Amino acid sequence: MSKVRWGILGCADIAVRKLIPGILSSETGELYAIASRDGAKAEDVARRFGAPRAYGSYEELLQDPDVDAVYIPLPNHLHKPWTIQAAEAGKHVLCEKPIALDAREAQAMVDACRAHGVHLAEAFMYRHHPRYNRVLELVQSGAIGPVRGIRGSFTFNNAADRGNIRYRRDWGGGSLYDVGCYPISAARLILGDEPVAATAHAFFSPDHDGVDMYLAGLVEFAGGVSLTFDCGMWAAERNEIEVVGANGRLILERAFLGEPVTLRVLSPEGERVETFDPLDPYALEVDDLGRAILEGKPLRFPPEDAVANMRVLDACLLSARTGRRVAIER
Repeated sequence: MSKVRWGILGCADIAVRKLIPGILSSETGELYAIASRDGAKAEDVARRFGAPRAYGSYEELLQDPDVDAVYIPLPNHLHKPWTIQAAEAGKHVLCEKPIALDAREAQAMVDACRAHGVHLAEAFMYRHHPRYNRVLELVQSGAIGPVRGIRGSFTFNNAADRGNIRYRRDWGGGSLYDVGCYPISAARLILGDEPVAATAHAFFSPDHDGVDMYLAGLVEFAGGVSLTFDCGMWAAERNEIEVVGANGRLILERAFLGEPVTLRVLSPEGERVETFDPLDPYALEVDDLGRAILEGKPLRFPPEDAVANMRVLDACLLSARTGRRVAIER
C-alpha cells in the first residue's frame, strides 16, 4: 500500500467542504469511495472530486475490500454504531468530533477498534496545526511564566435554522457538543493534564428541542489552574483562546477556524505577533492517521484522548442540567 484509500460515509457539508479537499491535498491519502443513503448524491460528489467508487449505502462501502480507512461525518448519535461496523470490516476510522454521545460510548468504540486491529482518531483538526506546537513550546519553556488559567470561546448564531441536526437532542445536539468541545480539548492539550471537576450553566432552548444553545463553564485542573469557557449557537461569533501566565499571555484569535493564523505573545520582553504559513489542518490530520497506517507511527492523539475529552463534556452537561459541581473521574 503506497497510499491510504479513503471512503467517506455520508456527504455532510464538513466532508465536502473540508475533509475531502484535505485528503486530496494530503501526502498519504487518496479519495477512493463516497457513500450516501442517496445514491445519486454519492455519484455526484464522487464525480466532483474524482473518486472512482460511489455507493448508495454505507454498508456497501464497508464491504469494499479496497477501502483502507473511512471518515465518519455523520450526526453524533451515529458515530458509535458506524465506527464499530467499520472496525468489524477492518477499516481504520477518522470520526468527527465529539467522538460519541458520552464517555461510555467512546470507550466502546476504542475497544472495538483495538479488538479488530484498526486505528481510531477523533477529527479535531486544529491541534495538528504547527501553531499549537508553538504554544506548547512557549508554555513549556516558561516564556509566560507558570500558567494560571485558560480562557476559551467558540460561539456563532445559527438559531434561525430550526431544522438543523444540531438542534436534535436525541442526536447529540447542542453547543457543548458542537463547539464547546474545542476549548476543552485545547485546554487539556496545552496543560498536558486532565481536569478534576466541572461546573456549567446553560440556556436550554425550548424552541430548539431543549438543547444547550449557550453554555458557560469552569473546568478545574490541579494546582488551582482552570479553564473558563463559553460556547453557543445563538450568540455573536467568537473563536479564541487566551493562555494566561504569571508573567505574560498567549492569545490565539481564530483559534479553531479561519485565516490568518497568528499567535500574539505578551511577555516580559514585550509584545509580538507570530504568523504561520497557510497549511490545511484537515490534510495534516489525514496524514497523521495515514502515517500510522502506512508506517506504523503512533497517532499523535491516541483514541483514549477522545474518551478523556468526553468525560469532561459529560461532566459539563450534567452540571448544567443539575446545577451542581461535578467531579471528573480520572
